[in-house]
Amino acid sequence: MPTINVYTELSPEEKEAKKDYIDRHSPFIAVAKTAKAGEKLAVNIRLGKDYSHPDDTDHYINEIKLFDKETLLATATLLSGINGGHGNKGQAEVTFFIVPQKNLRLTALVYCTKHGLWQNDPIEVAVS
Repeated sequence: MPTINVYTELSPEEKEAKKDYIDRHSPFIAVAKTAKAGEKLAVNIRLGKDYSHPDDTDHYINEIKLFDKETLLATATLLSGINGGHGNKGQAEVTFFIVPQKNLRLTALVYCTKHGLWQNDPIEVAVS
């Protein structure tokens, strides 16, 4: 079983020393805090807030998954070169559209071909 990296589990000192490394690998979810049952909801997942991730043939973001608790809702498979390749950098980003029926606890899981799996803290969405 591969290790899942969660940036919030690091000490403040480790976070500061590795902030660019952590940021470029951490998924960040942008979603409304409330939604209506049966209506389409956009869930945006972006890698990195302040730092870009490499896009090389041997080092790139290969997969972004969206979960509601333990249930897989969506998967995007990315290929090297999506951000221009040849050493370019960029934030891998996808937007999934889901139709919720109940409250959500959303988590993103991403896979870097060089540094493994990374996960964010869950995001709660109230569905009425």
